[in-house]
Amino acid sequence: MDIQEFNRRLLQKKKQLDDLMHRKMPVLAGNIAKRHIEEDFRKGGFTHGGFHKWKETKRQKGGEKGANAQYGPLLSGRNYLSGSIEYTPGDAQVTVFTRAPYAGVHNWGGILRPTVTPKMRRFAWAQHYREAGTDKKKDTFWKRLALTKKSKLTITIPQRQFMPSTPGPELAKKVNDKLNQEVEKIINS
Repeated sequence: MDIQEFNRRLLQKKKQLDDLMHRKMPVLAGNIAKRHIEEDFRKGGFTHGGFHKWKETKRQKGGEKGANAQYGPLLSGRNYLSGSIEYTPGDAQVTVFTRAPYAGVHNWGGILRPTVTPKMRRFAWAQHYREAGTDKKKDTFWKRLALTKKSKLTITIPQRQFMPSTPGPELAKKVNDKLNQEVEKIINS
């Protein structure tokens, strides 16, 4: 191999590395981040400088027998929140986000103050009758909501963070390992 052939190969490798960093790696990193966050949902916690388990929900503590009791925090039969994680690759960067309107209050915690409307009361009665079955005098959450004299409710949502503002060491390691693997492929080809 002469010096011209060496320079040609060197420029070719540089072009491949530039393509990796600006086009291919953002897609790979976004996919890794999405899978990392979805795995956290399945495990019931948040991995960022170690694994932090989410606070149990009332339905988990209550020992209910229904279908809802089998799901962990932030999970349901439809998994709308965990399935809403998306990413947009850019030039040498990636943005990971969710479009779920209630994602922020779950991620950071907060207090909600919804208004109790007549429609909400009708819905609460319907849920009470469905849940109580033949025992109409049974005391349920829905009956208490339907009969409340309050016009505004105060609901505290505890923080169950699932998406960091910056990648944690575990996610950064996964992305760096993939980057090193891809760089090695280019160099050894």
